[in-house]
Amino acid sequence: MFDRRLIENFDWGFLILILMIGSVGLVILYSAVSAGQDLSGVHVLFTKQVIWMCAGLCIMLMTLVIDFRELDKLSIFIFIFCVGLLVSVLLFGRMGGGSRRWLALGFVTIQPSELMKIALIISLASVYSNSVSETGLTFRKLIKPGIFCILPFILIVKQPDLGTGLLLLLIAGSITLFVKVEKKVLFSLSGICLAAVPLVWFTLKEYQKNRILTFLNPDRDPMGAGWHIIQSKIAIGSGMLTGRGFLKGTQNALSFLPEQHTDFIVSVLAEEWGFVGCSVLLILYFFLLFWGLNIAYGCRNLFGSILAFGLTAMIFWQIFINIGMVMGLMPVVGVPLPLVSYGGSSVVTNMVAFGILLNISMRKFSSN
Repeated sequence: MFDRRLIENFDWGFLILILMIGSVGLVILYSAVSAGQDLSGVHVLFTKQVIWMCAGLCIMLMTLVIDFRELDKLSIFIFIFCVGLLVSVLLFGRMGGGSRRWLALGFVTIQPSELMKIALIISLASVYSNSVSETGLTFRKLIKPGIFCILPFILIVKQPDLGTGLLLLLIAGSITLFVKVEKKVLFSLSGICLAAVPLVWFTLKEYQKNRILTFLNPDRDPMGAGWHIIQSKIAIGSGMLTGRGFLKGTQNALSFLPEQHTDFIVSVLAEEWGFVGCSVLLILYFFLLFWGLNIAYGCRNLFGSILAFGLTAMIFWQIFINIGMVMGLMPVVGVPLPLVSYGGSSVVTNMVAFGILLNISMRKFSSN
């Protein structure tokens, strides 16, 4: 029998907030792909993004049908499926920009590393909900979650896609701290991570090392590795308080901004809409994250609570890394901005995350 409480508890405010951010994203993307060009027709990338947005909304609504608690039972199968996709990418994936990150499935091309974010969060929520304790997790209880993290991390770094790989670790670390670990375990793991930094440096590829060195000093190679950050800062600074106006950003129109429709789309927003425009987007993101945390803390089901927090952490780290990257506060690692950057896999992944959060919010009255 259909439970009326599902309709009564539907979070319309959260849905409206998602639609508002998505609409702002489409406006910014339109400018990013159209500025300085003939506007007699709609740019193909903008059209594709609209299609992905509509598809993402449909998928988001589909995720509301199944009770989120069923994901607990299916977690291992979801994880294995996504790992299989990552292996397929290494074997049959499409090359682009020196990386093998995309998998062609008929007329659709997907990026499995994006889907792996959701799979990892579901898997960790399932494991932790059955092993959480008041004193915190021990080393022994972290072995299984560690395997869930390391396996996809290795497969993604092999593509290579260090940015998404590190994002997985940040998400996993956030969930683990949310669940709580023993103090001695926390200090030990922190020490191990610090000790591993010099070793990790020697395993990085040359272009990855250049990105880190450029982050520390963009002027070391202004016409090469430092070009991205320098041009991004110029665009952000030129926007000042209210910006140059829609479609009037010179850095964008003259193609000085690299990847202006994906990684550096915030630079387009800052140049055309200034501090005011950026503030509006950040406020919308703040409410989105606050809403996600509220869903996590309001859920009576432990699995649902951990799952909601993990999905919110995923959104937070994408926002934090992308905006920090375009401002020169973090190395350029290629992390898209949720619902704003161009990319079908990113849009669908984030919509699935929002759909699961809505699902949890609808069923938060249940503790079983």
